[in-house]
Amino acid sequence: MVFSYFRNRTGHIVLGITIGHLLLISTQVNNERGVPVLESMVFGMFSEVQRVGTTVLNSGKGVWTDYLALQTVRDENEKLKEQVSRLQAQRQEDRALMSEVHGLRDLLGFRTSSAFETIAATLIGSSASPEFRTVTINKGKTDGVRPDMAVITPAGVVGRIVTPNARASQVQLLIDRNAAAGAMLERSRSQGIVVGEGSNYLSVNYLSRMSDIRTDDQVVTSGVDGIYPKGLLIGKVESFQLGILDFTEIVIRPAVDFSSLEHVLIIVTPPVTTNFEDAG
Repeated sequence: MVFSYFRNRTGHIVLGITIGHLLLISTQVNNERGVPVLESMVFGMFSEVQRVGTTVLNSGKGVWTDYLALQTVRDENEKLKEQVSRLQAQRQEDRALMSEVHGLRDLLGFRTSSAFETIAATLIGSSASPEFRTVTINKGKTDGVRPDMAVITPAGVVGRIVTPNARASQVQLLIDRNAAAGAMLERSRSQGIVVGEGSNYLSVNYLSRMSDIRTDDQVVTSGVDGIYPKGLLIGKVESFQLGILDFTEIVIRPAVDFSSLEHVLIIVTPPVTTNFEDAG
């Protein structure tokens, strides 16, 4: 065991001496460019380490730069999405405002040119029951509103005042099941009674079988009910059927879009009552 130890130690010493000689020789021996071999070897080793280190560092910097760039792009995309959402919302608001402006302009133009004295009102509520088609407006007794005043728009007949309070009123729409109005066919002057169906359509009762009626005939108020002045547009004939004694079904498409009502006019001027014999 002792011999083996000294043998190994001797081998290490010899190896160290050999390496030392090689290093000494390397410092004295130059390569073809006149640079000592040892210096060239050391430079080569350190330069390789520097190259690898620089490559790793540059790679890391590139990854970090790409990450920062990606985060910047994501932030910009989020900002752009928020901006687009705001612009879309603003566009919808502008469109709604423009639609209201057009509606008010039409209402003002109709009111100015109308032969009736009117009060402008805005809808502030509506009935939740389909059986009772009513709306609430923001004008009442203090504004001169009274029961059975006709309510209209530039498009045509809306309904009548049923319950006026101090500052608001309930309007029964013409499409309500309990609503009715004296009517006539504008072209042939044939008369009947328009009644509500509780839906978005109307029907005509008591129209003579001898009446001249056509699809798309305009139906207007006749003035016989004492509520609606004569000549206001109610709607157009959608369809009709001829029975044995009279017309069994006449469907009227209202001129007013009741689903989009916003502003209305209340006719203050009392209508002139017209008898059936005097109509036309």
